[in-house]
Amino acid sequence: MLLGVLFGYTMTLTPWGKEFTKDWIAPIGTIFINLLKLIAVPLILASLIKGISDLKDISKFKRIGGRTILIYITTTIIAIIIGLTLVNVLQPGANITEATVEKLTETYASNSKISARISEASKQQRQGPLQFLVDMVPQNVVAAMSNNKLMLQVIFFAIFMGIAMLLVPEKESKTLKQFFDSLNSVVLKMVDLIMLAAPFAVFALLANVIVTADDPDILLALLRYAGTVILGLVLMVLVYISAISLYTKKSPIWFLKQLSPAQLLAFSTSSSAATLPVTMERVEEHIGVDQEVSSFVLPVGATINMDGTSLYQAVAAVFIMQVLWPEGLTFSNQLNIILTALLASIGSAAVPGAGMVMLVIVLESVGFPSERLAVGLALIFAIDRPLDMLRTTINVTGDATVATLVAKSVGKLGKPNVKDWDDHL
Repeated sequence: MLLGVLFGYTMTLTPWGKEFTKDWIAPIGTIFINLLKLIAVPLILASLIKGISDLKDISKFKRIGGRTILIYITTTIIAIIIGLTLVNVLQPGANITEATVEKLTETYASNSKISARISEASKQQRQGPLQFLVDMVPQNVVAAMSNNKLMLQVIFFAIFMGIAMLLVPEKESKTLKQFFDSLNSVVLKMVDLIMLAAPFAVFALLANVIVTADDPDILLALLRYAGTVILGLVLMVLVYISAISLYTKKSPIWFLKQLSPAQLLAFSTSSSAATLPVTMERVEEHIGVDQEVSSFVLPVGATINMDGTSLYQAVAAVFIMQVLWPEGLTFSNQLNIILTALLASIGSAAVPGAGMVMLVIVLESVGFPSERLAVGLALIFAIDRPLDMLRTTINVTGDATVATLVAKSVGKLGKPNVKDWDDHL
């Protein structure tokens, strides 16, 4: 990671550096992310069906599922409240001058990505309140498996199939179970092989982030806003490790050390879905969570649990209002932010660029002037990528924390059983 940052910075000092990095370095990182996304769907399908069919008793699944959803909702609410508290106390919008607003508006307001996010959010809002439930049920499971953005549909099918396998006589589902057990083992070995390339890929990803970074002056102007978000994310880590320490009696330092490869990968890729195969391996083999728990909790978390993103939305929404619409900062509007951010984090799993789309939905829910939405997003767009890297790290840490807590609560937290990539070479 450090070498990638240094190389990227060096490349910005040469006239040909950006093009060289884009053409010859960045593709290595892209291939790595594609490989991780390639195995995400087969891994979820195999591990979830294996995990549920291993339960033998359907009531165990109900217990795991109920606790998982309850803890995910609780941690998301805590994240939003932390974000709102910090942004109201620190007032990062107070130091943004009119000249900075004009410069940001000039640079980003007409950006195609911002227009796409606003358009996507409008489409989401036109849908009914239960549309996210409709979107969870696939019409065609093969089509769902062909698109990583439809991960919730794959999860639905896997859970449905796993439950059906529990409800038929064991001898009739035995062959199918053996197939998914075997597929699960092979896909996990593929994770091991892909991870051999991780150091080179992370170097390439971070070098590309540095050479494509925005104007340093603009980033400095937004430093107070970024600092507020980062402080909130650090506090969320403290919430996680406190829960781990108090409930599981495990060392918080040990927990973070075991999870660190997944956290660093989440930081480098900015994608919970791409990191999922590594998160599952670390949680199962290095922390000791039984696959019956991790195979359900982690895929569901990667799609609906967005603690880091929800905290960022609370800070970003109030920051934009402090700069552009201070009269809208009422107590009732801030309560509305909590509720909307919670619902948006559950319902927007399949949305591309989910973080910013969710932010538009949150802002519109409190009556933010629609003609200033593009300007509001332009305010934070310059620093969105580095913050996205950090909040994805928190999302992944939250998923692993909940998996560990749920495993402990149902007696499925055992001793780590680490496997090397070349065990059967």
